[in-house]
Formats: sequence, C-alpha cells, structure tokens
Amino acid sequence: MPEAGHYGYKKTDGICDGVCGEPVSKAALTMSRLKCALRGFDLRALMAFLIGVPILILMIYAHGQKVTYFLRPIWESPPKPFKTIPHYYHENVTMENLCELHGWKVRDTPRRVFDAVLFSNELDILEIRWNELSPYVSEFVLLESNSTFTGMKKPLHFKENRHRFGFAESRLTYGMIGGRFVRGENPFVEESYQRVALDQLIKIAKIEDDDLLIMSDVDEIPSGHTIDLLRWCDDIPDILHLQLRNYLYSFEFFLDDKSWRASIHRYRSGKTRYAHFRQTDELLADSGWHCSFCFRYISDFAFKMQAYSHVDRIRFKYFLNPDRIQDVICRGADLFDMLPEEYTFQEIIAKLGPIPSTYSAVHLPSYLLKNVERFRYLLPGNCRRESG
Repeated sequence: MPEAGHYGYKKTDGICDGVCGEPVSKAALTMSRLKCALRGFDLRALMAFLIGVPILILMIYAHGQKVTYFLRPIWESPPKPFKTIPHYYHENVTMENLCELHGWKVRDTPRRVFDAVLFSNELDILEIRWNELSPYVSEFVLLESNSTFTGMKKPLHFKENRHRFGFAESRLTYGMIGGRFVRGENPFVEESYQRVALDQLIKIAKIEDDDLLIMSDVDEIPSGHTIDLLRWCDDIPDILHLQLRNYLYSFEFFLDDKSWRASIHRYRSGKTRYAHFRQTDELLADSGWHCSFCFRYISDFAFKMQAYSHVDRIRFKYFLNPDRIQDVICRGADLFDMLPEEYTFQEIIAKLGPIPSTYSAVHLPSYLLKNVERFRYLLPGNCRRESG
C-alpha cells in the first residue's frame, strides 16, 4: 500500500518508452512508435488491406455505373403505365372499318400531316423514313445544325446530300441553325435550344390548327399505315404517343416494344410545342420502328457516341476503338457496356447479356426491302460494317 500523503504521478506513453518498453532517446522515438505499433498488427491483414482497397476503388470506378443501374429498382420508381390503345390494321380492310374498330369516325377528307425532325447524320435512315411516310405527309420539316448537342463542330450532312431527297423537295421546309459551341455545358441545353428553333421552323412551314404534327427523332419511324389511319379518322386524341418496336444496330437485334417517345399531335396554335418527352398517357400500340445506332459506317457509330446527349456514358476511350465497336455490333452487346435501363430486378436480369438475333424481316419498312442491295447492312445476318 502506498504511504498516505501527497505524491506525484506522471502518465507515460508505453509506445514512446522505446522499442517495446525500453527507454529510448528522442532521436529514435519515431521509429520506436512505428515498430511497437506494427507489433500489434497481423502483417497478412495489413497487406490484404493495402492491396484490397486500391482494387476496390478501381472496381468501383470501372463498374460503379453498373452497380447503380442494377440497384435502380431500389432508388427509382417506375413511371406511370401508359393507357395502351389497341391498333387494328390490314391492307384489305377499308378505312371506314378501321376507324370504327378504334372507336372513331372516318372523315370526308384527310388531315394534312407535317413530319418534323432534328437531323444529325442519319442519311440512310432518313431516306427510309421519308419514303415510308411520303404518301401521307403534306410537308417535311427538317432542321440541322453545324453543332452536335455536345458542342462538336460537324458538317451540314443533309445540305451536302440534298440531291438524295429530290422526291420530297417540293414539300420540304429546310432550316439551318448555327451552333453555340459552349464548352462544358450540359448537352441537353443545346438539344433544347435546337428543339425550340425547330418549333419556329414548323410555324414557317405554315402549319394550321388540327393539322397532324409528328414529333420524333429521325430513327423513330412511324409506319405509313399508322399515319394514314390517324389522318383519316375523327375524334382521335389531341396527343398520342406511338409504341415502336425497338431495334439496335439493325433490324437483326430486336430489343423490345417499349419505345414510346415518338408522338403525333393535332396542332393547336399557341399550345403545341415540339418536345421529346412524355406528354400524355395514351399510347397507340405497334405503330412503327425505332432503329437506334443503325449506321453503315463504324465512324458514324463513334461520332454519335460523342455527339448525342448521353456522351457521359463514354467512361473509357477504348469504347471508341473501331475493332471493339465492330465486335459489339455483331454480338448485339451494349456500346457503353451498360446494364439494361429497367425498373424491376426481374426485367434487368431477363435482359442481361447480348440481344439474341432475329431472322425475321417481316413487317419492316417497304422501302428498305425494295432496296436491299443498298441497305443490306440493316437486315438480319449482315452485321459487318464499313470503316467509313
């Protein structure tokens, strides 16, 4: 027992008492601390930590987007379901009967139809689209810019190849808008800017109330008989989205039937605005084709990857390698190495991996099948592309 009374006590640091307890000079204090601290560590655990953490960081960098998309059902709810309208068609059924099947009445004369698009570089797809719609469209409206949505300078491809579209010249309202070339800007800002300009070009084309206006990207192609039905029938909805069959790279890789952004409007002055988002809950079933990244040249794939609004999906430069792009096309895989953009785990898992090939070329745009030698690369069994 300590003696009663006042006594002093100085707290000591065991690690600082030398290498494992022996007194040491201040000069060796730092090394003493390190050695004694490491004595309590499992060296194998330390090595695993030093190696594992960088690997984990690298995996998150390389595959973090996949993890985010796979967990999408947790952090994002699915959109409200569309009210799908059954679509009836057969070439031997009269228009009066077709309108009646949809609950509409046939008109005495058809409405005028305006087809309006923003154009980048999809010359072949535009030719197929306009020939599909030509018998039913009163005016084609096309706007192109010398800038991509991402601010890259580009040629005026349509202007340079206008001779290919002589069949539409008498019904064409063409416009060109100069790019703003704002570095670092969100690509959707430039896209919105160009869509507003297209809205003005539509007015220049002298559209009138109750004319039909098709709003869709060039590669979202409504079928001709769908547009014919809607121009001849009364009492159709003021705005109607079109359900299109989703294809990737060509008509060999059928993804699903969930493309819905294309829409058709009964024009209303001061109210109708050109847009590419959801504008109503009504969707007309099986109304055409969406052929995304359907290009003849490998260089066009690389260009679009860098030009459109989702340029942030290019996480690595090797994504743009021509050999890789060709391999991805023939496998029906994803150019950006992404997981499916779905809202349930069941749908995500069902779509994992490459898209299976289809060998059906039934019910495709007629102009495509009439010009097989020119557009063979868009048909099943022809995945090889020219370099460009």
